[in-house]
Amino acid sequence: MHDFRYSGGQLVCEQVQIRALVERFGTPLYVYSSRTLREHFGRLNAALEPLDRWVCYAVKANSNLAVLRTLANEGSGFDIVSEGELRRVIAAGGDPGKCVFAGVGKTEAEIEFALKKGIYSFNVESEPELQRLNRVAEKLRKVAPFALRVNPNVDAGTHAKITTGTYENKFGIAFEEIEKIYRRAAKLKNVRARGLQMHIGSQLTEVEPFRHAVEKVVPLVQSLSTRHSLEFFSIGGGIGIVYDPALASGDPQWWKENPAARNILTPATYAEHLQPMLKPLGLRILLEPGRFIVGNAGALITRVEFVKRTGRKNFVIVDAAMNDLIRPAFYDAYHEIVPLRRKAGATISSDVVGPICESGDYFAKDRPLPKVGEGDLLALLSAGAYGSVMASNYNSRALPAEVLVDGDNFAVVRPRQKLEAIWASEKVPAWLKRR
Repeated sequence: MHDFRYSGGQLVCEQVQIRALVERFGTPLYVYSSRTLREHFGRLNAALEPLDRWVCYAVKANSNLAVLRTLANEGSGFDIVSEGELRRVIAAGGDPGKCVFAGVGKTEAEIEFALKKGIYSFNVESEPELQRLNRVAEKLRKVAPFALRVNPNVDAGTHAKITTGTYENKFGIAFEEIEKIYRRAAKLKNVRARGLQMHIGSQLTEVEPFRHAVEKVVPLVQSLSTRHSLEFFSIGGGIGIVYDPALASGDPQWWKENPAARNILTPATYAEHLQPMLKPLGLRILLEPGRFIVGNAGALITRVEFVKRTGRKNFVIVDAAMNDLIRPAFYDAYHEIVPLRRKAGATISSDVVGPICESGDYFAKDRPLPKVGEGDLLALLSAGAYGSVMASNYNSRALPAEVLVDGDNFAVVRPRQKLEAIWASEKVPAWLKRR
């Protein structure tokens, strides 16, 4: 579900015509829907209502302060992976006491800062990290709350670069080692076991991998809870979005024609399969979704610079590039691409490509698209997650502007970067200037 649709032949976000935003702020331009953010957070939170649950938004998916504040206002907790992300949450008005700190390489400085801010828990990914956590907490005369991240050795069946739950991945601690490490941790004076955490991967669109992982880990949680008085069990994030336009728009006809779709991951199917296993635990349940909440809440708007026809290809060259949205180049990811002005007529098989001198700088290959020309505007939908947050200054290209829409209101939540700002902090040594 999302709030990008056609009205009067023009693409709008909620009640704002996107063309009007382009006229004011230019392209490339990220546009976010507040309503979609709130709706997706609310649907997931409500689906698990019988449980004591915290939805902790994964900041890495999109860390814009306006996005974080929107979710903080809804009562969200936050899943962070760096000191910088924790500082962003605090700057946005989020509660450090509802933050969990994940990641395999936490530095001593990051641990110290998080302890001073009173975060809810550290998701510990190795025994050496647990020892470091104990040392830093001892230095600060504090007791650090933690949850070991169990690796259940469950293949999520997702892209190789975003799977995390098998023994081939760098994340977590082997299932067979968990109980021994909790026993050893109980002898450390400056750490306290608060929970157990798992996360098997990202962009899961079927419920079965979650069901299998939770089913495997629940007996371990029961055993640990009895021995170590755990407060919570975190089942991680990874709830995907369906980039297919029929599903993303919630077309009811599609669901009617595809009865097998009940296995597709939605908040309802997620709760239906997992809640019966989780409720008897009597623990707080943490979720750490990112993409599900913000993915369909954003679009990247780009302008057609040229249309180049070769003997075999129709290249639509746009002003956005892989530095603005790297997912297609990095993951071979699909994004629906639509014109801002609805076009009728036959489609043309096209490659939508950016201006960077890399063959990987593309958004779509052999995609049936309406005929477009120089100056036309296109929207790359479902770009709210891992879009702007992974953007770079490659080729000394400025970062795009970002706009948040709420009903008929809108505001720039990050202005377009000035080119001079890219190298403003760089210095030429004096000895080079003398030559």
